[in-house]
Amino acid sequence: MTYDPNNIFARILRGEIPNKTAYEDEYALAFHDINPQTPTHVLVIPKGAYVSFADFSAKASDAEVLGFFRAVGKVAKDLGADEPGYRILANHGRDAHQEVPHFHVHIFAGTNLGRMIKPADR
Repeated sequence: MTYDPNNIFARILRGEIPNKTAYEDEYALAFHDINPQTPTHVLVIPKGAYVSFADFSAKASDAEVLGFFRAVGKVAKDLGADEPGYRILANHGRDAHQEVPHFHVHIFAGTNLGRMIKPADR
């Protein structure tokens, strides 16, 4: 997967598409998902052009990596998800059904999230 500068998240970062912002700083933008899968569903994206976690971890500066992950933690806390619990998820590639070629983390909260994934048939 290659980075598409016209992907929806890049367009959101440029202000071409509105969003319901939950948090923003120099490293990250967090916004509410338009099709939430749980009562609380927020996406956190880095402001740089990274297609996946592998791309981000290999190419982002130390300051970007630190700033991004601190933003994820701050957003979860600000959403009130710390005490009851939350899940973070980042999809990578076709088999994980990554839909947007811009690295992003989902924060899911607000309900019992159950098992992480369905157990594999053995």
